[in-house]
Amino acid sequence: MNDSITRRGLLQAMGIGAAALGLPQSARSEEKVIEGFEEAPVAPEASEGWKPVSDRRIRVGIAGYGLCHFGAAFGFQDHPNVEIVAVTDLIPDRCAGLAKACRCNKTYPSLEEMVKDDAIEAVFVATDPPSHARLCIEAMKHGKHVASAVPAVYGSLEDADALLETVKSTGLKYMMYETSSFHADLYAMRKIFDAGAFGKLVYSEGEYYHYLPKPLDSYNGWRVGSPPLWYLTHSSAYYVGVSGGSFTEVSCMGMRSELEYCQPGNNKYGNPFATEIALFRTSEGGMSRMLVAKDCPGAHGVRGRVRGEKGSFEGEYEGQVKKLPDTNRPPLPPTVKPGGHGGSHGQLTNEFITAILENRKPLVDIEAALNMTVPGIIAHKSAMADGELMKVPQYKL
Repeated sequence: MNDSITRRGLLQAMGIGAAALGLPQSARSEEKVIEGFEEAPVAPEASEGWKPVSDRRIRVGIAGYGLCHFGAAFGFQDHPNVEIVAVTDLIPDRCAGLAKACRCNKTYPSLEEMVKDDAIEAVFVATDPPSHARLCIEAMKHGKHVASAVPAVYGSLEDADALLETVKSTGLKYMMYETSSFHADLYAMRKIFDAGAFGKLVYSEGEYYHYLPKPLDSYNGWRVGSPPLWYLTHSSAYYVGVSGGSFTEVSCMGMRSELEYCQPGNNKYGNPFATEIALFRTSEGGMSRMLVAKDCPGAHGVRGRVRGEKGSFEGEYEGQVKKLPDTNRPPLPPTVKPGGHGGSHGQLTNEFITAILENRKPLVDIEAALNMTVPGIIAHKSAMADGELMKVPQYKL
């Protein structure tokens, strides 16, 4: 194994936590934390080598403080290059909680009102997925850079087209907060791919297990019976986020579930599946198997692997290339914790803010975001059609 992978990178990767490794509940903390949100331990090396790229502070507005408390979960309030100007949530108690968590005194009753504030330069949309595209478009129309929780769009190809066109027409920064992109293993894979040590990817896999015998609470019940692959991005990042490529066609199968919320008439999506498994053709000509499963007790977390013409990665690199690049994740500001989802939270915010300061493309830009998200919409259509092979739209900035 490459020495650079074994030290700081995997020390931080320990923050993936028991849930991501599929350990039982008894192995995790007794405190009830939403699985995936276990805080990564702060390794001494996490900030080693960090240098500010600017002394400017980006003025940020944050929207959303639902079940997962996403609005405050990604460390904006602790980043030295951020000033949180205002926050919003449609529910007053949640809005007050978000303001307290972000140490911010200014609140608005809605994002639509908040984005009228000329003091705000960038907005983090951490609301329910069905509203992501609409609210991101609204923020960009008011001249704000935007970061969004996953997925970029929810079941709508029309929203995908509108979001892409808005990013193109405004020239503003857009970034999707796909946590898998900053898992230590995927980040290492991307660096190794960029160095040519995989060659073309022949095969890749991404798996997201989240056992849900009953749906979690959600705004307007969006989680109840939602198609599994509409939330594909944790899995699809293990191809799109590694190679920068896309999926071109798909055949997908779903297993009809015994769970109550998947029975006929029990969800607004007409969805009978709690698990869907898709086989994609990739833009390199290879193949990729991606799954999302909600009805497999004992399995939890996100994992992935890639097989290339020159080497493979499943926990470590094995292949023809002996000298590998530095695969450590970027150092974080000392005040920013790695956070949940494998220590990705702080990395995502640092990447978004740094991209604005450096006036460059953020890692998970609109092209990557839609190429991770939209294939899941098409895959679900394929599953509903008994695995019919379907073409996947391609998105280019």
